[in-house]
Order: sequence, then structure tokens, then C-alpha cells
Amino acid sequence: MAVAAVLGGIGLVTGIIGGVASSQQASQQNAQAQKNYEEQKKAAEEAARLTNEYNKRIFEADQQNYQQQRDYEWDTAVLQWKYNSTIQEYEYLQTAKQYLSSVENTQQQLTYNSVAAQQAQEQEQASLAEILNSAAFQKEGIFIERLQNEGRAAVLQAGGSRAKAIQSTIAEQGRNAAILSASLVSAGQQSQRNLRDIALGRYADDLKARNAMMIEPDRLPDVPQPLKPPERVFVEPMEATAGYVPAPLTQSTFAPIVQGIAGAGQIVANKGSTKWS
Repeated sequence: MAVAAVLGGIGLVTGIIGGVASSQQASQQNAQAQKNYEEQKKAAEEAARLTNEYNKRIFEADQQNYQQQRDYEWDTAVLQWKYNSTIQEYEYLQTAKQYLSSVENTQQQLTYNSVAAQQAQEQEQASLAEILNSAAFQKEGIFIERLQNEGRAAVLQAGGSRAKAIQSTIAEQGRNAAILSASLVSAGQQSQRNLRDIALGRYADDLKARNAMMIEPDRLPDVPQPLKPPERVFVEPMEATAGYVPAPLTQSTFAPIVQGIAGAGQIVANKGSTKWS
């Protein structure tokens, strides 16, 4: 009986010790699991923080790059607008200078045409005057010749022969005067035609000069000023959160002790039943 009691005590102690050891092991495993959980949770939170920081920097950089590009494009558009306006004004001034030069050349040509026509008219009038003067001398010569012929006829002829001679002389002088008069009429008509030709020639030359003159240039409408496009709408990035980390499954530290005591009690019970049998 004493031996059984000793053995039962030993078994009880052994069971309790085993239960305590299992309890300690379970406690260590629970602590390790908790540690792993905390580290995973911390790592997830750190990853979320870094992600948010990175997204924020990217967002700010996108805004800055967009604004710089927008300012650059606007400055370029304004510079191009000023350049186009300057070129348009320069081209207009150059065309205006050419037009003024064309007007001056046309005026000079018209002046030349007027002077040339006036000189031609004066020359024509001088020619007609020369013809008239010559005709006047011829008429005077015919008259003198008539008188001379009549005088000779009166001296040399007698009676009816003298009368016939005088009549013949008068008739001849009349024919000469008629020819001279017709020549003067023809010269006057030709002079009028020449003067009309001179006037028509001047009109044609003036018309040609005016048609060759440039048309007065008009200013083009102002170059449209550049317009700013609508600004881009930025959407802030969604904030990242730490990923879900499941809590660890912990083991009971009291159950192994209970199981150890229960096991030791079962051993004692088994020993007792063996003795009595």
C-alpha cells in the first residue's frame, strides 16, 4: 500500500509537472504568435504610410508639372501671337510703301503724258500755223502774180484779145486760189484729226498708267489673341490603409495543467484498482 501511494504521488507530481510544462510551452507559442501579429500589423501600417507618402508626392509632382507645362504653353502662345501681329503689321507697312511708290510713279507717268500731249499739240499747232503762214504768202504771191499778169495782158493785147487774156489770167489765178483754199481746209481737218489722236493717245496712256497702279491695301483683322484652355481637374489619390492582419489563435495555458492533474488522478485510480483486485 505504501508503494502504491508513493507511485501515485510520483504520477501526480509527474502529471502536474507535465501540465505546467505544456502550459509554459503554450504560453511561449501564444507570445510568439502575438509578436508575429504585431510585427505583421506594424509592417502593414508602414507599407500603407509609405504608399500614401509616395502617392502624395506623385500627386504634387503631377500638379506642378501640369502648371509648369500650362504656363510654358501659354507663354509660347502669347509670344507667337505677338510675333504674328508684328509680321502682319510689317507686311502691311511694306505693302503700303509699295502702294505709295506706285501712286507716285503713276502721278509721274500722268504728268509725263500731259506734258507729252501738250508738246504734241503745240507742235501740231505750230505745223498748222506754218502751213497757214505759207498759204498766206502763197495767196499774196498769187494776188501779185494776178496783177502782174493782168498788167501784161493789158499792155500786150488789144481789144477782145486783151479781155480774153485778162479773163484767162483771172481764171487761172482763181484755180490756184481754190487749190490753195482746199489745201488749207484739208490741212486744218488733218490738224484736227491729229489733235484728236493726241488726246486719245494721252487718254490711253493715262488709262494704262492708272490700271498699272496698285490697289490701296487694307489692314487685315487683328491676329486673334490666344485663349487659355480649361484647367485640368485633379483627383487626390485615395488614402491607402493597412491590410487586414488576422489575430493569432492562442492556446489555453490552463488546460494542460488540468489535463496533467486529471492524467495523474487517473494513474492513481488505476493503481488503486489494481491493488484491490
